[in-house]
Amino acid sequence: MEKFRGIVFRDGPTSRRAALVSGPDVWELMLTLKSGKARGEEAVTATAELLNLTESQVRTAVRYYEAFPDEIDQRIALNTAAADPEPSHAS
Repeated sequence: MEKFRGIVFRDGPTSRRAALVSGPDVWELMLTLKSGKARGEEAVTATAELLNLTESQVRTAVRYYEAFPDEIDQRIALNTAAADPEPSHAS
């Protein structure tokens, strides 16, 4: 965890999740970062401002994501699937 100082793991109904010590889960931060139009450092700055975090916190989450993209992308996919309303069936 030396490489990811500032990352903690939270237990919950959907299992253990990586999160910032005093911030959101990494998947939430990465979803926000990826959803914006900005890229690179502009995305880091925009995400930090939007989530009321420091740019250093955002970079920590990005480094964690770069090391474990499958874990975070799976969390994003699960959340997206759970948030999508089921299609209505007209009779």
